[in-house]
Amino acid sequence: MNSRQHQTLLLLLLVCGGGAIEIISTGIAVGMAAALTGFLASYPNIFYYFHECCRAEWISFNKTGLQADLESQLFGQHIASRIILKAVTGFMNNNNPKKPLVLSLHGWTGTGKNFVSQLIADNIYKKGMDSSFVHIFTSELHFPHASQIDTYKSQLQHWIRGNVTNCAHSMFIFDEMDKMHPGLIDSIKPFVDYYEKLDGVSYRKAIFIFLSNAGGESITHTTLDFWKTGKDREELALKDVEMSLSLAVFNNKNSGLWHTSLIDKNLVDFFVPFLPLEYRHVVQCAMAEMEARGLPPNPDLANQVASELTYFPKTDRVFSVKGCKTIESKLDYYL
Repeated sequence: MNSRQHQTLLLLLLVCGGGAIEIISTGIAVGMAAALTGFLASYPNIFYYFHECCRAEWISFNKTGLQADLESQLFGQHIASRIILKAVTGFMNNNNPKKPLVLSLHGWTGTGKNFVSQLIADNIYKKGMDSSFVHIFTSELHFPHASQIDTYKSQLQHWIRGNVTNCAHSMFIFDEMDKMHPGLIDSIKPFVDYYEKLDGVSYRKAIFIFLSNAGGESITHTTLDFWKTGKDREELALKDVEMSLSLAVFNNKNSGLWHTSLIDKNLVDFFVPFLPLEYRHVVQCAMAEMEARGLPPNPDLANQVASELTYFPKTDRVFSVKGCKTIESKLDYYL
């Protein structure tokens, strides 16, 4: 058995083996190795189909899929859907972006911020949120102590630098930004700025997503005023909420984005508002959850679940306090 055949046989066992290896004759082994050598000669990149790598086999943007997911699975968020689709599409179709894509998603709990992050990942990475190139940071878990903020800054820079060095198309999701210690997020400023390279590494193809409840009150106030005037919800545009949202987030002392240089230096590409959900949207969430579970549609059950949620203002019961967050547990109760 020559060296090439021996290496190929080992690759076969590594890629295709999972349990105990049966003892086989040398003749059979040589035959298998020879056959696989010829196969690999025809398909030199076959290894990458078995092991996730930073290549097109594993990272490929699906605009049609993202658009379909946003239209069929995200309810009551016409502004967010439009921004996300255009922003992600434009960025992923640009072979030479000038900076990383930075999205800041804001709104009350249960309105779809985490869900949209999942949809973005699902339509870029073959393994979706399970991809080794998608990294999630949760403030209370990864950065719990204010006294250690300098350590966290150093660790965060190290994590981002190492992961982008490994794969330029890395995604970083920062959850609970409203609970992050002010000043910490400024440590990533060099990575989201307009630099071609930093210490030989380009960060321009990375995506950074911030998720926060901060600004939710401003969004809700604007949406409620719109409703009171009798206007159609879908007439509400980004220009109606963007300025007040960015100011509310920037000046919120209890938010990780308080007076951050990322906003001050205009490094956040889009502030994406997630509107409070109405009763009809909660019903849609319940129906979608039934479908996801393979259950037959049951509008009566969906309405029963939606009717048990808390709405505000108390007199009008327009918006769900928790959005669609508790739909799964409510359905579990009735099923």
